[in-house]
Amino acid sequence: MNKFLKIVGAVAIINIAARLFGFLREMVIGYQYGVSYASDSIFTAYNFPNFLYLVIGGAFTTAVISLYNKKSTNQALFVKQSFTIVLISVSVMTLIVLFFTEPIINLFYRDSGFEISREGFELSKHLFYWMMPSSILLCLASWYSGLLNVHNKFHLSSISILIYNISFLLIAVGLSLFVGPIAYGISAFASAIVMIYFLIIGYRKLDTYQVGLSFKQDQTTKELWLMVVPIAIGGGTIQIYAMLQRFFVGLLGLGENAISVVNYASRLTQFPQAILITAVTTVIYPILSRKEAEDDHSSIKSLYSRGLHYLLLLLIPVSIYSFFYGENLIQVIFEYGKFTEKSTAITTPVLQIFVLSMFFLAANTYITRFYYAKGDSMAPVIFSIINVFVVNIAVMYLFAEGSGVSAIAWGTFISSVTNTIMLMIYANFKYSLKLISDKNSNLLKSIASFILIGIVLYLSSKYFTFDSKWITFIVGVFIFVVITVGSYFLLGIKEMKDFLAVIKKKVFKTS
Repeated sequence: MNKFLKIVGAVAIINIAARLFGFLREMVIGYQYGVSYASDSIFTAYNFPNFLYLVIGGAFTTAVISLYNKKSTNQALFVKQSFTIVLISVSVMTLIVLFFTEPIINLFYRDSGFEISREGFELSKHLFYWMMPSSILLCLASWYSGLLNVHNKFHLSSISILIYNISFLLIAVGLSLFVGPIAYGISAFASAIVMIYFLIIGYRKLDTYQVGLSFKQDQTTKELWLMVVPIAIGGGTIQIYAMLQRFFVGLLGLGENAISVVNYASRLTQFPQAILITAVTTVIYPILSRKEAEDDHSSIKSLYSRGLHYLLLLLIPVSIYSFFYGENLIQVIFEYGKFTEKSTAITTPVLQIFVLSMFFLAANTYITRFYYAKGDSMAPVIFSIINVFVVNIAVMYLFAEGSGVSAIAWGTFISSVTNTIMLMIYANFKYSLKLISDKNSNLLKSIASFILIGIVLYLSSKYFTFDSKWITFIVGVFIFVVITVGSYFLLGIKEMKDFLAVIKKKVFKTS
């Protein structure tokens, strides 16, 4: 477990840097375009290639990792078969989207109740034309990352995302000075080229099976297709949420610029969640696949309970802080240029609801990986369909009249909670995977810590605010760190004791 945590920690550090640059891109868009048709167009156009990359590319990659480790797989042939399938499948999907660009834009604007100017429509269309071809490169990059992870080169896939986000930011900002918002479309395509080139070089250095084309179909390719569809539906929950949010903002008539409000709030929520869950799932899934092949059920149960407890300890305090300091966070991160005080005021309540779903969305992704390792890709699909397409949409409709744009966030929160509960109950019933194991009985202590953290942060957010948003932010972060670490230490949280023991050991070793 200690070795696993060290690897996760290293990957998490790289992911923090990568996500910071990705988040900085969102901040720059806010500075340049605020909540306007230009920012709406950028976010809408980017949703599609990002959706294919994370959902379709991620599904293929997860299936490839599962089948690559099987004893019956001809690995040399499978590398070529899976490469061919990913290349052709994503290319066809991309061409279909490009062919129907105008109807898609109409679907997300006019058909959803939005009034869009001709200028806005043309901008969205041209951004689509630039961004969509990057889907092919991004999905192939995801496939290469999966192969690198199989060979324990976890850091390379994270570094590739870092390179992508840095390139995206620099190219977009530089070009926007000359060509305006269309620079973000050009940058998306150019950055994808840089990303996949880095991964190809990294894979070639492994000196393993050669990548190429193979149209041979066998039992392994059949199993690949049988896994991909349910994994895409079950594993792409966050991305599916984003697409539905974009559509229902217009359909429910939630007001002008609501797309940008939802995007800024949800992206801020996803930042800490994505860092942790990407690091954990990048490392854990190849390990889980091997443990399952070895029938090491004891290690799998330990990974399940301890991993969920770590997510609790890390994400619940962050959620509490983000809820009480939501307005200050938006002020510090976004309130510059065309992102005004009014923009902050309408974004804050949406953010406060979104942060409530932070742990549950991360837990859903984490638990789903255990289902996949067991070869069960259908149960997560069923739960996702029920919660994302039924519970989520029902809540948005029910809350729309009284809550406005916050209804979108309520739908995400409530449906993510019910999805987590279903996944946990079924995992316990079917696979004897439990949140609380015999070796991990710190849950009550953790809950007591969360209550204490909540009380202190509520009081500090009310009585320790200053005229300067930066002083309020610095004081708030300081109080957050002190109360979180202090409560974990005082209440005897085992993970905190282990962490302090490691730090103490390293300090004395150094001295």
